[in-house]
Amino acid sequence: MTQAHPHPQASKVRPEFGLIIVGDEILSGKRADKHMPKLIELLSARGLSLDWADYVGDSPDRITRTLARAFESNSIVFSCGGIGATPDDHTRQCAGKALGVDIVLHPQAEALIRERMQDTAKEQGVPYEPDRHDNIHRLNMGVFPVGANIIPNPYNKIPGFTSQGSGGGVVHFVPGFPVMAWPMMEWVLDTHYPHLFQHDAWVEQSIVIYGSMEATITPLMEALERDFEGVKVFSLPSVDHPVHGRHIELGVKGAPEKVAPAYAAMLAGLQPFGFKLGPELVRK
Repeated sequence: MTQAHPHPQASKVRPEFGLIIVGDEILSGKRADKHMPKLIELLSARGLSLDWADYVGDSPDRITRTLARAFESNSIVFSCGGIGATPDDHTRQCAGKALGVDIVLHPQAEALIRERMQDTAKEQGVPYEPDRHDNIHRLNMGVFPVGANIIPNPYNKIPGFTSQGSGGGVVHFVPGFPVMAWPMMEWVLDTHYPHLFQHDAWVEQSIVIYGSMEATITPLMEALERDFEGVKVFSLPSVDHPVHGRHIELGVKGAPEKVAPAYAAMLAGLQPFGFKLGPELVRK
């Protein structure tokens, strides 16, 4: 019997969102990671943001250490990849080691995997043989750490799972395939974390500056962060932009009511420098 995990987001302070990408194919360049930009998109649509990301190859020791940090991080983490049942899939076993618990066949996962096997047999026009070796092996995909909860997979019914560490970190494990992972991540966000959504509670305002170096405007940036609590100041330099050429995009981001006065102060602080200014940008 599984236990519903408590959610660290009960705190008034928003927990951080993290991402772990597992797989040698990403680090070797055989495949490009598509999960991080998608998760950023899913979070942004809900007024949230990604705080950190880790990439790790198919090394059980490294995966275990990475997951142990996540479970102690008090973060909400998505882990993509390595939950299959082939010899190079280690994530489920490593999650158990990182938590210090056994891994067992989850009853709901078993039911869903058997249902998928029956569907496949029906599609192929062959009898369903539950005790056939390959079907028994497929049940390994439902072997999760004790206490885990399942994440439904709308693509092929083979579920992912969620576990929480003693440090408060909650890790949601999904497959590496985007067609499965992305709707599963969206389900997790909309099912467990809607109270964290911050629609219309974040804005970013910036302006393009020509002919400046970051060192020149650093004191202004430091003053803005000191004088406007809760506002983040950023600078994005570019040397070969196709439209603006060499420039710096300087801006502030945060809650709209805090960004507006900070941005006004930033523009006022730029005036003494006499920089050539380009377009102003607003992102929500």
